[in-house]
Amino acid sequence: MLFAMIIGGLIGYAFGKFPGFLVGAALGAFLLSRLKTRLIGKLQNIQSGFVESVFAVMGALCKADGVVSKDEIQMAEAMFVRFRLNETQRATAKAAFSRGKADDFDLDAELSHFLSISGGQPAFLQMFLQVQVSAVAADGVVHPAEHEMLVRVARGLGLPESQVDQLEAMLRGAHAGQAGGQRSTAQQTDDAYKVLGVSPSISDAELKKVYRKLMSENHPDKLAGRGLPESMREMAEERTQEITHAYDVIKESRGSHT
Repeated sequence: MLFAMIIGGLIGYAFGKFPGFLVGAALGAFLLSRLKTRLIGKLQNIQSGFVESVFAVMGALCKADGVVSKDEIQMAEAMFVRFRLNETQRATAKAAFSRGKADDFDLDAELSHFLSISGGQPAFLQMFLQVQVSAVAADGVVHPAEHEMLVRVARGLGLPESQVDQLEAMLRGAHAGQAGGQRSTAQQTDDAYKVLGVSPSISDAELKKVYRKLMSENHPDKLAGRGLPESMREMAEERTQEITHAYDVIKESRGSHT
């Protein structure tokens, strides 16, 4: 606020000496206040749109195989808890989920709407897709019909199909770790490359660049500043943890410590 007043005042002073300084300072403070109000309103719009679109698309995905099971409804309700939604947000999420599983739900229009309010920010869109993959893979399995719709969701958001493979690989690693399951080193390494979205032929130097870029784009604080609801922070943190784990797996497979 003070900085805006000083800048406005100096500009005013250049045109009208001391009276101009006062007018310029007041105008600077006013414009900054209006800008803050607009930014806050934009963030709130993104956050409410995120919750509504996430659960609407989730409803459609759960019905991808023709019917929404009791387990899938319980999964959606578990998401309410995981995302720490308040009563108002839960009511919005439930209504959106029901809207998404309706026969006349327009998935493409919903994705287009979210793409618009999110500003098309890649990391934000990837987080949206991550929630959907996590939802349908809650039981550790992504069925063919669900995978097909996930690919459609990715394309609707302007993301490559490889993003779905990347997130599914990420979840396979997470589920295996939670279940205490053992996977071969080759399987873990293959999935690690998918998580980072790179080819096994990538050089060590380029691999490090990709890793740093992904960590920067997906930093929870940066996403929060762009409008990601605080309730989604845990999932954002999990994503960065999986990215780091994948990088470590690849480095170990290469015998690299860089």
